[in-house]
Amino acid sequence: MSATDIQDAQDAGRNGSARKIKDRVVTEQDARNATEAARDTGESRPSFAKGIYLGNYNLDLIRSLPDADPDEEARAELFLEALTEYCRTLDGRLIERTGVIPDEYLRGLADLGVFGIKIPRRYGGLGLSLLHYGRALMILGTVHPSMGALVSAHQSIGVPEPVKVFGNDAQKEEYLPRCAAGAVTAFLLTEPDVGSDPARLRTTAIPSEDGSEYIIDGVKLWTTNGVIAELVVVMAAVPPHGGNKGGISAFVVEMSSPGITVENRNNFMGLRGIENGVTRFTNVRVPAANRLGREGQGLKIALTTLNTGRLSIPAMCAAAGKWSLKIARGWAGAREQWGRPIGRHEAVAKKLAYIASTSFALEAVFELSAELADAGTKDIRIEAALAKLWASEMAYNIADELVQVRGGRGFETADSLAARGERAVPAEQQLRDLRINRVFEGSTEIMHLFIAREAVDAHLTAAGDLAVADAPLSAKGRAAVKASGFYGKWLPTLAVGKGSVPTSYAEFGILGKHLRYAERASRRLARSTFYGMARWQAGLEQHQVFLGRIVDIGAEIFAISASCVRALAIRREDPAEGQGAFELADTFSAESRVRIESLFDELWRNSDDADRQLAKGVLAGRYTWLEKGVLDASEGTGPWISETALGSEPKENLHRWYR
Repeated sequence: MSATDIQDAQDAGRNGSARKIKDRVVTEQDARNATEAARDTGESRPSFAKGIYLGNYNLDLIRSLPDADPDEEARAELFLEALTEYCRTLDGRLIERTGVIPDEYLRGLADLGVFGIKIPRRYGGLGLSLLHYGRALMILGTVHPSMGALVSAHQSIGVPEPVKVFGNDAQKEEYLPRCAAGAVTAFLLTEPDVGSDPARLRTTAIPSEDGSEYIIDGVKLWTTNGVIAELVVVMAAVPPHGGNKGGISAFVVEMSSPGITVENRNNFMGLRGIENGVTRFTNVRVPAANRLGREGQGLKIALTTLNTGRLSIPAMCAAAGKWSLKIARGWAGAREQWGRPIGRHEAVAKKLAYIASTSFALEAVFELSAELADAGTKDIRIEAALAKLWASEMAYNIADELVQVRGGRGFETADSLAARGERAVPAEQQLRDLRINRVFEGSTEIMHLFIAREAVDAHLTAAGDLAVADAPLSAKGRAAVKASGFYGKWLPTLAVGKGSVPTSYAEFGILGKHLRYAERASRRLARSTFYGMARWQAGLEQHQVFLGRIVDIGAEIFAISASCVRALAIRREDPAEGQGAFELADTFSAESRVRIESLFDELWRNSDDADRQLAKGVLAGRYTWLEKGVLDASEGTGPWISETALGSEPKENLHRWYR
């Protein structure tokens, strides 16, 4: 057999394996199994947030964290001061107009060490904490949010984090110094037909006969930084081979490799400077040494990376809140209507109070989550997810309120304001830019399901086969006996707790009442979850709106707790600022308690059943008559989702080299 024949045979085998992956039918159960297999169920460290959902409200887990190293603090502050001074020289409006972050801006960031903030010093990075990394993102994001997105996509989920956590020594030595020096990186998971359901991944990585390399084929969508990246982490499905199960695996890939084409630079309603595109891999050969971890470990790597990576979003949300407060305060104090500043009118004053109190809570939630992550003694999976979920929703609400406070000037662009001689305040831009955070790195709906799965884990474990729809009656009977034993011991603990004692949390002064409420609400939340489990059993997972409210209640309790703890810490450091911190935390907690009570009420009094039935009718086409009388601007522009929509012929490679 000639070398050509051998090559043809290998190509045929590779193509056959790829077709099996691409043509396979993935059921709902397959998707659930893939996600469950990637969950870290062996985590033994305590979690404050998980305790909230189980009625075990233990504030001690968050109010006594290790003190920071003074030398490291000083080093971090010097870096943040230098970054602040450099960012003062950058023009965010230029990025907004051109849709591109200038190369010289990136070089300046690289010179300051921004691309290696979290990378250990031994690999050329700054080796700073997650807390100070977040503070750096806050500064960058206020120049233009796309700068924060670029650095976050590079360092929170791009090559540095998975290599630092899962890479071997050789991989760390090869890639981390490059990343710290300014080699932009990206994380490639999403595909045209695959979002939060990785079991349906179609990109393949076929191992060579001798096992020395993999050949990657597929298309990746929404590749933040992918347009300018030097290195990327690619998630691809490896077929079973040679006794190995294969599975979704992670690979570090050089973007200069033959066969990689950036087919499109995507444009969005916000983040005008983001380098986000569509990337196609055609017979891309990747050395086996570039695989991170084991075959089949890719989804676990992705989820682990996202646990702390998600904290970049609450950091930038906190920055948006601070900026909004500054703008709202100035405008509401200067703009007069009916003889006095608009901020003196109660309708606007309430918005100011919401913006101020919620901005305080946003920073508290971020800082607490980051400090927990830096300490490394707690399981922060739920804390990080809650911080991302809650911050993205609240920051967007703040931006919306700012636009309302500014009125017509809130809707007008900064360039238009400047053109007619007014201060160029980009309030409408902030509303557009913040909208993506409710989708980025797990949409609000996916975060609800992720957190709910972790929050009700104890219930599902106790219920056993009661929570399995197709379990036989005999198994359900045995499970009922086991569950009764668990709940017989657990439910009595939810009747009385510290929240029932007036002197509890006395050191918090006026804030003690809110923490007592939080403790009682935690026990009430656990009871409500139990009632849902008892009512629907295996059907509980289908009641996603119910579970979403359960999650949102826990998120508000978490935010109250973080705000009160932060206020006390500020008062201990600076009594003058502490008074203001207590006022902010007091008002925020009062507002949050109103939202919590509304959510509790909606658990059992809602229109969920009617909504569910109506949605079925919509999908069945029963109300298409309601759609008549308007034009569909997208009609005739292509299918909803299709490879052909991406173009069958490679377009000009848009990769922009930067070092």
